Amino acid sequence: MHKIIVTAFAAVILGAGVYFTNASLAIAEEATLYKNPQCGCCEAYADYLRDNGFTVTVKPTHELVAMSREAGIPDDFQGCHLAFIDDYVVSGHVSVATVNRLLSERPDIKGVTLPGMPMGSPGMSGPKTESFTIYTVGDGKPSIYAVE
Repeated sequence: MHKIIVTAFAAVILGAGVYFTNASLAIAEEATLYKNPQCGCCEAYADYLRDNGFTVTVKPTHELVAMSREAGIPDDFQGCHLAFIDDYVVSGHVSVATVNRLLSERPDIKGVTLPGMPMGSPGMSGPKTESFTIYTVGDGKPSIYAVE
């Protein structure tokens, strides 16, 4: 009888471990990343997403600015590349932690952006020298979504 209880308990613990492990991976999605054809840091960002469980398709384009505008990202807030993940747009070198937060919280916004190409951000070389401010993208003026 003791063996049955121990075996059942072990099965429950193992099952819970598998469930919670898969739950954390479930946030990772397919991503389509649009980038300027010559940009190497965008390829590094795509690799960063892949290393964190995303399936990434990279599509070079010369229409990145127009695509970003169409996605609702003002010119001053555009990032280096544009990714579409699930129902959201992710512009620039946004961390996986923020992307996963976006996918789990599912706010009523179009997406998020980290403007420019900040040194030390995912996919960019060099040390991080300041906090990164990630903004919401939507129909109104961008607002702060996260500071990392």
